[in-house]
Amino acid sequence: MKKHLNSHRNSLAGLLLVTALLGGCATAPETGRQQLLLISPSEEARMGLQAFQQIKHQEPVIASGKDAEMVREVGQRIARVAPLPNAQWEFVLFEDDTPNAFALPGGKVGIYTGILPITQNEAGLATVMGHEVAHAVARHGAERMSQGVLVQVGGTVLSAALGSEAGVTRDLAMQAYGLGTQLGVMLPYSRAHELEADEIGMLYMARAGYDPREAIAFWKRFAAYNAKHGGKTAEFLSTHPVDARRIAELEKLLPKAMAEYQQAKARSGQG
Repeated sequence: MKKHLNSHRNSLAGLLLVTALLGGCATAPETGRQQLLLISPSEEARMGLQAFQQIKHQEPVIASGKDAEMVREVGQRIARVAPLPNAQWEFVLFEDDTPNAFALPGGKVGIYTGILPITQNEAGLATVMGHEVAHAVARHGAERMSQGVLVQVGGTVLSAALGSEAGVTRDLAMQAYGLGTQLGVMLPYSRAHELEADEIGMLYMARAGYDPREAIAFWKRFAAYNAKHGGKTAEFLSTHPVDARRIAELEKLLPKAMAEYQQAKARSGQG
């Protein structure tokens, strides 16, 4: 009876896995990368809004002043060239010395004051804003959640298959599975998202009329900041690609982005 029940669980989990793979296929904008999206855009946006409201209640917000105005203006300028249906764009400056920024589903973007000394100018800020807007448009949040669902289903399949194994053998197998999915799936996908957001964001900033060469200049400044402030995590254990790699990838993309920039200048009469 127990063996039959485990077999039933295994079959059910396998069926859920196949159904998810068949029903959640999508294509990332600009890059054409295949994605698995099991979360609807409306549900994703709802969760993003809820999380952003919570962050705004917990973190100090800078609502006025030239920096806050610049964040909103640059963000809206990039959002106008970023195709995200039904987006409720919001660009907020948070008082935090950490050199960071984040994007939540549905068009919610937060910038920390600590990154402004590194952005230095509007084009530098456009690099960061374009990157974060790209995360939202490419629905990286929904993709990460979908990957998490598949990892859980995979764990269920493995647990059912090992149901009759001795406790130590089963525990070791589950630990190996957990480490394997973290290093082999979740972290690499996050690095892929970062590089993809770099690429899409560079195109967005160029289409919005910002010189894409400033993206490379910003990441070089960020690399110098990282070097000055100590230790680096090995890339294969990090959710972000090392600075040298992302700079190299952006340099490859620069001719395409410059063409977009020249077209944007021509449309605006600046060419």
